[in-house]
Amino acid sequence: MDKKNTRLRRSRRTRARIKAQEATRLCVHKTPRHIYAQIITSDGSRVLASASTLDKEVKDTITFGGNIAAAIVVGKIVALRAKSVDVEQVSFDRSGFKFHGRIKALADAARENGLKF
Repeated sequence: MDKKNTRLRRSRRTRARIKAQEATRLCVHKTPRHIYAQIITSDGSRVLASASTLDKEVKDTITFGGNIAAAIVVGKIVALRAKSVDVEQVSFDRSGFKFHGRIKALADAARENGLKF
């Protein structure tokens, strides 16, 4: 089994657990050059807030989108945007990525700025 299929298998398990809880989720996706975060409703029908390294306000503050510093900025902004739409409690959906490096930095920054998960 290759790396991508293993990651997708992990993500299916995580999403099944989150769906059973009927919780709003903070979904994270990363590529070597960028990182993306979305707050998605419990039924998966709407995106309530999002942030990525491609956003204009994030691009102005970072030099490269594929590092921990960029993930911290994205985590902070997605938390602030979530609070603006009255979302404070989420489930963290890491999309099958291991919880270290950029994923951990984004999660910690979101927690520091008011999201609970």
